[in-house]
Amino acid sequence: MRSELVSSPKATASVDAPRVLVVGCGALARELVDLTRGLPNVDITCLPATLHNRPGGIPAAVRDRIRSRRAGYDRVFVAYADCGTGGLLDRVIEEEGVDRLPGAHCYEFYAGRPDFARLTDEEPATFFLTDFLARNFERLVWRGLGLDRHPELLPDYFRNYRRLVYLSQRDDPELVATARRAAARLGLSFEHRVTGYGELATSIVAAATTPVGEVASA
Repeated sequence: MRSELVSSPKATASVDAPRVLVVGCGALARELVDLTRGLPNVDITCLPATLHNRPGGIPAAVRDRIRSRRAGYDRVFVAYADCGTGGLLDRVIEEEGVDRLPGAHCYEFYAGRPDFARLTDEEPATFFLTDFLARNFERLVWRGLGLDRHPELLPDYFRNYRRLVYLSQRDDPELVATARRAAARLGLSFEHRVTGYGELATSIVAAATTPVGEVASA
């Protein structure tokens, strides 16, 4: 899967670099394409982003995709964090002998684990958006929670939140404006933190450039 996207930090694989298959979350598809544009030894296959609505289905879907696509590759890397699977994805990771992204969810690996811990420590009542979630706020959050049909449910869903933090991967003023409007609709204060691709970038580069037989470390 390749498409025209804005430029990003790139790493060029050496001629003896391993052949790598990245099994990714569909919510990261644009970012994965961008990050691997300069890595011809890497192929991407993405699962539907809607799996996040029922994260219990993520481990089996990842296992099936690994087993159906891994032939011919030296390394498989799973571009998911735990993503609400409660450790079940890690069982698949161990069984299949592969690695995954660090942390519990995309907010953590985008912000970086230390910075994310600081964000949540200073205000536990934080609702996060990424570029993907800002772009799809209407579909995934507003309509996904049924707030288009039952706006009276808004206080029930969000009464325990105080702020919305937009962790942006790209410099896109339109997405910043979209995220700011989302915060206003939810009745939350707004903060914008530019993270870039964070540990997603370092993890993908490590998986793509570490020789076979060595442990890829972000």
